[in-house]
Amino acid sequence: MAAPVTPGPLAPTPVAPGDLSWGGPRGPPDPPPEPKQLPELICLKRDGGRLSEGDIRGFVRAVVDGSAQGAQIGAMLMAIRLRGMDLEETTALTQALAKSGEQLEWPEAWHQRLVDKHSTGGVGDKVSLVLAPALAACGCKVPMISGRGLGHTGGTLDKLESIPGFTITQSPEQMQGLLEQVGCCIVGQSKKLVPADGILYEARDVTATVDSLPLITASILSKKVVESLSALVVDVKFGAAAVFPSQAEARELAGVLVDVGKGLGLRVAAALTAMDNPLGRSVGHTLEVEEALLCMDGAGPPDLRDLVTRLGGALLWLSGQAEDQTEGAARVAATLDDGSARGRFERMLATQGVDPGLARALCSGTPAQRRQLLPRAREQEELLAPADGTPWLRVHLDAPALSGPQRRALQEALVLSDRAPFAAPSPFAELILPPTDTQQ
Repeated sequence: MAAPVTPGPLAPTPVAPGDLSWGGPRGPPDPPPEPKQLPELICLKRDGGRLSEGDIRGFVRAVVDGSAQGAQIGAMLMAIRLRGMDLEETTALTQALAKSGEQLEWPEAWHQRLVDKHSTGGVGDKVSLVLAPALAACGCKVPMISGRGLGHTGGTLDKLESIPGFTITQSPEQMQGLLEQVGCCIVGQSKKLVPADGILYEARDVTATVDSLPLITASILSKKVVESLSALVVDVKFGAAAVFPSQAEARELAGVLVDVGKGLGLRVAAALTAMDNPLGRSVGHTLEVEEALLCMDGAGPPDLRDLVTRLGGALLWLSGQAEDQTEGAARVAATLDDGSARGRFERMLATQGVDPGLARALCSGTPAQRRQLLPRAREQEELLAPADGTPWLRVHLDAPALSGPQRRALQEALVLSDRAPFAAPSPFAELILPPTDTQQ
């Protein structure tokens, strides 16, 4: 049998003068390749190519410095929507968006308590308005960077801005002050915080690219990476009123969010929740603020309370502040019943620009009193069920009164059950956890 060959020292390889290969005289290194121009990047992705990390950074840089034209941004978004991105591209896009602004830094003592929740959007989804102050009342720090309405879905920031005086633009220093005083804040992107995502977010809304998995993932997680969180739960909605109609599509997005989050060192869990019907009973900015306050009174629609407590319970468990999800959910529910979540909400309003007297009146008043304190639509109309004339829907609108065809279309959309009144099922379907966690 032949003896094994042990590699010995390599003899120098003869080279011709001027040869720059290994072993010969070294010249200056090759200059880095010229960055691709935007039209070239758009063509590359349009034709199914893969964007490098440098390509993606270049595109995001052009978005922020204004050198990218609106048409080019739209073209790139559509190319991504049609051709997709692999996991590495999506991670690179998330990082580039996050690094387009400042990174938030917090006191070391807060690190285990920094948590947040984000939703892919639905109709009547006012969970963030309740959950952020409820988690603050549980001892968490919640630096929530939220978004506006996208497509047909409502935006948390739009709802809060319906409260006179509420200011969504807060500097990193102001955010830290809010977390110190209140325990939570709900703010928007700005020139300092994830500015690139703010620009792409608006562009997606008008370019039919809202439902792109990599764009959704990068938008959500870029805002959360800068927050330096201990744990994040993303509420991924599916159904007739959601961005994704099927639970399978929602599960695919959830898996990408969890995987990209892991690659970025972010502990992400994704809750799949049904959105075949509006969440709660009210849809519209001030109406949803009123219903959120009702939930913080320990009342309100059962499906809203259920989702708030389940998502909050998962966050308390994931961040090590509860033994399991059930214990965490019970703690969140207690803050709704004892008024401590509502107290945090009042302090958040007053600290983010709302007149303290208005904040106090909103949070201590009856539902009827609250309705007088918030902006109201000029017109209200009760629609009747066609079968028996029972009032079933109140429409609030600033536009002219409903026309006959509009009224009939709304009435015909209602499907009345012939069963006795029954509790609405929980919208919570399943929780997808990071690979190292075991569901409780």
